[in-house]
Amino acid sequence: MQLLVSALEPSANLHLEPVLDALKGATISGIFDPKFGTPLYASSQFSVMGFLDVLPKIFKAKEAIREMVFLAKEADTVLLIDSPAFNLPLAKAIKAKYPDKKIVYYILPKVWAWNRKRVKKVEAYVDVQASIFPFEKQFYPHATYVGNPLLDEISVTHDPDATYRRTAFLPGSRRGEITKLMPVFRDIAAQIEGEKVVVIPSFFKGRDLAALYGDLSDFSISYEMQESVARSDFAFVCSGTATLEAALIGTPFVLAYKAKALDYFIGSRLVKLRHIGLANIIMDFEGKAPVHQEFLQDAVTPENLLNAYRNFDKEVFSKHATTLREILAHGSAKNVVNLL
Repeated sequence: MQLLVSALEPSANLHLEPVLDALKGATISGIFDPKFGTPLYASSQFSVMGFLDVLPKIFKAKEAIREMVFLAKEADTVLLIDSPAFNLPLAKAIKAKYPDKKIVYYILPKVWAWNRKRVKKVEAYVDVQASIFPFEKQFYPHATYVGNPLLDEISVTHDPDATYRRTAFLPGSRRGEITKLMPVFRDIAAQIEGEKVVVIPSFFKGRDLAALYGDLSDFSISYEMQESVARSDFAFVCSGTATLEAALIGTPFVLAYKAKALDYFIGSRLVKLRHIGLANIIMDFEGKAPVHQEFLQDAVTPENLLNAYRNFDKEVFSKHATTLREILAHGSAKNVVNLL
């Protein structure tokens, strides 16, 4: 099979890997991590670190779409993963040139959070919609729930009967998240016993960690998120996919998130959800109780987080985490392969 892939984000490449493992003998081209082969563009070329970096990426994206359309001629199937700002215009351009070309969209635009107009674009330009959340059927009537990729990728689980004497701190992957949460996390770490580990994204290896994280002298450092969280008694986790991973691993945790006041104000008016943690969003759509507590903005204080830590009901958490796993049911890689 000749497969044209568009995987711009690190997470998209993470989810692509088990798909390629299950898809034997495929030849791939397009945009992806070079560890999978020789891409037209490496995914890292599309990372955007700040506002001033956006403009040149727009020009590069337009050029990349033209080149991807050219490559689509020889492809049997096109696999788009997440990144709707790029992948929806790409799907439109490919369909305009090759109306019969099969396009599979894996990890659909999160229209349940905002921008529901994208549903019409997905319906118009995508042949196969591979959903990773069961509730997305409410928004994409033609979608197929394939399972959740994290259930393919998580290889360790938390033992609720073990005592690890370790607390994990996950302050996020963006500079703004890290600089807002680390002072709070340092204060918390000074008031609890045992080992304190900061989990750092692998793409920060080789960077000046002190410049990003500040004083880390009270922490050990880990680049292995799943292992570190699984072998901890508790975790403090920035909002994002890591919260869903922690819930599926089964480690008790709370979500903490602080954004710029203006960003939060705008976001709270665009996003019409009762929760921001993915595990809680899934449970809410299923009419279930939330898995974990969420602390946002001014509520992110050492006092509030320590109180949640000291009064955490692990039995209730474990019950809800088990329900979450049952809802998601299984991994997605093999089912995606069957749709290609």
